[in-house]
Amino acid sequence: MALSSLAEVKGRIAKAAALAGRASDAATLIAVSKTQPTEAIDALIAEGQRVFGENRVQEAQAKWPALKASYPDLRLHLIGQLQSNKAGDAVPLFDAIHSLDRPSLAEALAKAMVRAGRRPDCFIQVNIGEEPQKGGCAIADLPVLLARCRELDLPIVGLMCLPPEGTEAAPYFALLAKLARRHGLAGLSMGMSADYESAVMIGATHVRVGTALFGERNR
Repeated sequence: MALSSLAEVKGRIAKAAALAGRASDAATLIAVSKTQPTEAIDALIAEGQRVFGENRVQEAQAKWPALKASYPDLRLHLIGQLQSNKAGDAVPLFDAIHSLDRPSLAEALAKAMVRAGRRPDCFIQVNIGEEPQKGGCAIADLPVLLARCRELDLPIVGLMCLPPEGTEAAPYFALLAKLARRHGLAGLSMGMSADYESAVMIGATHVRVGTALFGERNR
């Protein structure tokens, strides 16, 4: 019997972790469900997947309150860019936010957390390839942003990156891991469908996998 997509991805994560001398469950699999219908999400939930990722607050608001009511152990991560004026919507819904990249967003999230009475984990997104078209904090600006986040008592758990497309991702993952160590952060959100095994071997604690689980994305 052929392995399901979920079983195959989990197996590959476990193998990559073992090759790096890490525990098989060292990296959390985030199933990226953006643009996916609830039927496709339900199928993964039925197989035991409990951690999902969405790119847009508005889309998540339409799908996830009902799913989380049915499955209280689900965890939802925001992996796309977040506008400061959407912080108040994001904090009540998401359990982790991976795209904190500027002081104004840090301040908006801090206020939203006080209002909502909950504190989603936060990853600082680093523009690891210094690409002008991408979101993320510049590497040189990371110390100042991290200091501001700590002043605001935000629950910063790690760093996130999106390496440049069409290049070997491993050097960028290694750089993110080095930055995290330098700043005393344990979390590394890195690796997607094309390169999650490499990310796990370099120390990823969270991999964001969509296409390898759901097939090509609906547009």
